[in-house]
Amino acid sequence: MAIVAEEARPVAGPGRGPVPRPGRSRAGVRRSLVRSVPLVPAIVLLAIFLLGPVISSFYGSFTDASLTGSAAQGSSFVGFANYAELFADPDFPKSILLTLVFLVASAIVGQNVLGLGLAILMRSSSRFTRGMVGTFVVTAWVLPEIVASFAAYAFFNDTGTLNTLLASVGLEGTNWLYATPMLAVILANIWRGTAFSMLVYSAALQDVPPEITESAEVDGARGWQRLAFITVPMIRRSISTNLMLTTLQTLSVFTLIFVMTGGGPGTDSSTLPVLAYQEAFQFGKLGFGTAIATILLLVGAVFSVVYLRALKPEVD
Repeated sequence: MAIVAEEARPVAGPGRGPVPRPGRSRAGVRRSLVRSVPLVPAIVLLAIFLLGPVISSFYGSFTDASLTGSAAQGSSFVGFANYAELFADPDFPKSILLTLVFLVASAIVGQNVLGLGLAILMRSSSRFTRGMVGTFVVTAWVLPEIVASFAAYAFFNDTGTLNTLLASVGLEGTNWLYATPMLAVILANIWRGTAFSMLVYSAALQDVPPEITESAEVDGARGWQRLAFITVPMIRRSISTNLMLTTLQTLSVFTLIFVMTGGGPGTDSSTLPVLAYQEAFQFGKLGFGTAIATILLLVGAVFSVVYLRALKPEVD
C-alpha cells in the first residue's frame, strides 16, 4: 500500500504539472457531503423563516398592495412602478443620505472607536474602575430597546436631563430633537450599542501577546504606534466581524429613531426603516413601503459582501 501511495503522488518538474488524482477528489467531495448532513435542518429552517419572507417581500415590492382601497382586498402585479415612483420621490435620496450618515457616524466610527478605546482603557485600569465603567456601558445595551429609546428621548428633550444640566452651569439649552435630530439619534445609538463593541474588543485584546507590545515599548514605540502597528493588525479579523455586526444592526434601527423624533421634524431624521414604515403603515402603501425595505436589504447586502471579503482567509 505504501508503494502504491508513493506512486500516486503528483510529479512536478519543468514543463510538467501535477498529476490529477480523481479518486481523492471524489473522496473529498463525499467527506464534505457527509459533514454537511448535520447542517441540513438548519438550512431548511433558514430557508423557511428567512429566505421565504425575503422572497415574499421582494415580490410584494412589485405589487400595488395597500391597506386601503381595492388593492387591500387583492393586489396586482405592477412591475417596476413602485421603484420608478420611489426614485422620483425627492424624500428618497435624502433618506439614503441620512441612513448612510447615521450608519457611518454611529456604528462604523462611533461604536467601534469608542468600544475599542474603552476596551483598551479598561484593560489597564483597576478592578473598581472596570466594574463601574462596564456596568454603566453594558446597562444601556441590556435595556429593552423601547426603554432605552424613551430614556434617550427624556435626555435630549427640551425639558430633559441635558438642558437641565446645562442650565445648572449657566448655559442655555435648546430643543435638541428639533434643532439637531440626527445628532441626537446618532449619540443615542452610540450610547446604546457601544457595549457590544467593547465586549468584542476586550475579548480580542486578550489574544494579543503582551510580550510583543512590551518589546515594541522597549524599542521606543509610542502608545499610538503600538496601537496602530501592532494591536490593530493583530485584531483585524475581530474588527471586521464587529464592523459587519454593528453595521447590520444599525441599518435596521427603527424604534430608537421613531420614539425620539418620529422621523422629523419633517423628514430630517427619516432613515430608510422609518420611511418604509411611514409609507407602508401611515399612508397605507404596502407595495411602495416594501420597495423601500428591499433597497435597505440591498444596502445591507453590499456592506456584508465587503466585510466578508475582508474576513476571507489569506491564501499564501
